[in-house]
Amino acid sequence: MTNALSRLLESKDWLMADGATGNNLFNMGLAAGDPPEFWNATETDKIRTLYRGAVESGSDIFLTNSFGANASRLKLHNAQNRAYELSCLAAQIAREIADVAGRSVVVAGSVGPMGEIMEPVGTLRHASAVEMFHETAEGLKAGGADVLWVETIWAPEEFRAAAEGFKLAGMPWCGTMSFDTAGRTMMGVNSSDMVQMVGAIENAPLAFGANCGTGASDILRTVLGFVAQGTEMPIIAKGNAGIPKYHDGHVHYDGTPELMADYAVMARDCGARIIGGCCGTMPDHLRAMRAALETRSKGERPTLEQIVATLGPFSSDNDGNEYDTAPRREGRRRRRT
Repeated sequence: MTNALSRLLESKDWLMADGATGNNLFNMGLAAGDPPEFWNATETDKIRTLYRGAVESGSDIFLTNSFGANASRLKLHNAQNRAYELSCLAAQIAREIADVAGRSVVVAGSVGPMGEIMEPVGTLRHASAVEMFHETAEGLKAGGADVLWVETIWAPEEFRAAAEGFKLAGMPWCGTMSFDTAGRTMMGVNSSDMVQMVGAIENAPLAFGANCGTGASDILRTVLGFVAQGTEMPIIAKGNAGIPKYHDGHVHYDGTPELMADYAVMARDCGARIIGGCCGTMPDHLRAMRAALETRSKGERPTLEQIVATLGPFSSDNDGNEYDTAPRREGRRRRRT
């Protein structure tokens, strides 16, 4: 194990990842519908500010602004030929920030889904998906990313295609899926399914887990589902900062820094070793999370009832595994926001 992420995992009990990309860029002026990846070429100082905010807030790992830098998504903006370029730029800017951090910081090359449904349900062919994942991976590799990080995946076929594309690039990688439908991904994968899948992939990830989805409570229930399978692979938890609310023409997340601090500590106690935020997570949230992880002692693994009491109710009464149900709604107490 010689890559940067593996070295950090060997030396620390937990690592903190970063927060939201899109929400932070919207606050800097990105217009709805515009591809954030274009800013790697046109607003490089703002991308530096994004990355610097994560590092200065205590992140050990931060993701590049390349979530949609694949030919399929960029085709919507007539830029399908820019996947390599924009991925490379995203990683180059990130490398600048990481190299002057004064400590070990991992640049994770963000790779999002293709935005198409794969065969046999949809029309995206496996070979085409592998080719596009490989192209993005090569760009991130050339730009200096330490590790690839596929995220917000719903379909097992796409997860496996990413693994194959990353193998062609010769890069270590991590992978997270989004469990946003009663404890399952949109394509029906639950926590136990994912553990079995990552255990069977030839080019296995360094770490796996969940990101985005619904609220902080739900992602911790999914982490407990991973742990219940007995996996020894490092687990990632990258939950949203509360619940999205539409206000004055914008989407806001209601999770306070205090709530995200509680979430971070509970994620560690649930068994996650890489802990970060997703949608709505700003530098203030990250600073609170870092402080809590450093100052609060590791506790016992929380129960579902304790998660609800601290972070609020689950969005569904079941986590997608028939044997594991949540506390009934009438038994739920407060929600800290």
